Amino acid sequence: MAEFTVYGVPGSPYVRGALLGFEEKGVSYRFVAMPMGSSKTPEHLARHPFGRVPVVDHGDFRLYETQAILRYLDDLSPEPPLQPKEPRARARMNQLVGINDWYFFPQASATISFQRIVVPMMGGTPDEAGIEAAKPNAINCVRAIEGLMGDAYLAGDQLSIADLMLAPHIFYFSITPEGREIMKGGKLQRWIERMQTRPSMQRTELEKLKAAA
Repeated sequence: MAEFTVYGVPGSPYVRGALLGFEEKGVSYRFVAMPMGSSKTPEHLARHPFGRVPVVDHGDFRLYETQAILRYLDDLSPEPPLQPKEPRARARMNQLVGINDWYFFPQASATISFQRIVVPMMGGTPDEAGIEAAKPNAINCVRAIEGLMGDAYLAGDQLSIADLMLAPHIFYFSITPEGREIMKGGKLQRWIERMQTRPSMQRTELEKLKAAA
């Protein structure tokens, strides 16, 4: 199989989601770490016209969008499977991935997590009013996910693309004061604690990606 090259910014939840797929599949890859703020450079825009991450090169085939990358990996390397065969479990997986991209990311990850974690790293001051305004939507997202998720994994009793897509977002949210408060004692908190014990999560931690760059 041709070599995979993954371009991305360490710390991006979408980059980590893609890397989790490689790690869970045991598929080797080369990670090209991009500096924060470099996704709009001409060099990267040639890879991704929307200036986002990650981007994967597989031989002469280029692919972006984390969902597409994970589904491509699952088709190329079917074991262990990351998509349930049972129609309802597969539909639930797709539903949860959609909730992450359309609701949790813009309403919790890109607001609360970004303000609490990324803004201070860049020397800024969190927007407290914006964080407070985002809390009702974040609560709604967490409760909706908890109402749909299975007991072992998000889409049932099998690890799936939903777990890999949501884990990086939920992890960052869980280490903010607001996330800890909202998730305290709930199913999502117990799930992310279990996910953090997986070798794939440990091998894709921010500091390890930076060290490997």
